[in-house]
Amino acid sequence: MALAAAQGVSAASAPGSADYAGLVDIGGRRMYLECRGRGSPVVVLVGGYKASADDWTVSRKPGLDVFGGVAGFTRVCAYDRPGTPVGESPSRSDPVPQPTSAADAVRDLAALLKAAGLPGPYLLVGHSYGGLIAKLHARIHAADVSGLVQVDALTEGLQDAETPQQWALQRVLAAGEISKAPEDYPDLERMDIDLSFAQVRAAPPLKPMPLLVLSADHGWGPLFPGLIAAGQLPADTPPDFGYVVDAAQAEAQASLAASVPGALHITDTDSGHEIQKEQPQLVIDSIRKVVEAVQLGRTRLLP
Repeated sequence: MALAAAQGVSAASAPGSADYAGLVDIGGRRMYLECRGRGSPVVVLVGGYKASADDWTVSRKPGLDVFGGVAGFTRVCAYDRPGTPVGESPSRSDPVPQPTSAADAVRDLAALLKAAGLPGPYLLVGHSYGGLIAKLHARIHAADVSGLVQVDALTEGLQDAETPQQWALQRVLAAGEISKAPEDYPDLERMDIDLSFAQVRAAPPLKPMPLLVLSADHGWGPLFPGLIAAGQLPADTPPDFGYVVDAAQAEAQASLAASVPGALHITDTDSGHEIQKEQPQLVIDSIRKVVEAVQLGRTRLLP
């Protein structure tokens, strides 16, 4: 693929419709951005916790990935938040002090889109923590967002659906604090989840727009005993706590889908949490459905 700019070159020198992969100066700090394809609205893919732009090119279906699939019918961009590693390598974006919050991520995304000269309004697609960021961005920058796709998104409704005692454990799991010690990579992304939820609750509500919610239907419940045995979860985690997570997530996803009139909620996904990797065609088709609704000037996906 011919690239319009190399690392360290400002995106301002790259034609807006050309393939691009490089660093964009957002005002004294640089962020990594990739764009491909042509068309409008521009789709912006927002990765999950500690997930780089490359997360949208990984797939369990050979020859099919979300980034490439969406590039076939409109312009699509993905980026690295600070502290999101690429394999075993550090993030391609400049580091920032950690932990960060969803509002920090929204400020970075707004600065990146402006510095890159990408025309809005945008269709935001967020997975997991990226879904929380995309939703907050749409609530703060309402005029700049024309549609949303939420891929098994993290939402403040998860906390609402649990008791304080359950949330005390859930917040550790949701923040990913057990997955990799910060000392292994001091600049690794770490989120302040309670602050992030408070920021979302304080933001204006979503405006009417096409919203499609994809929810995993392969739950965590059966997996927790094995994860505990393998040391991937704390040894004192209740073996049945995965079912608590599943019930809370189901309630949170239903609440998310109800937040905008005419939203489409797809629960039959035949997938675990990483739907974009397990069922990339479903995610591609969902994005296409929202793109078409935006192009037609519709704010609803359902009557």
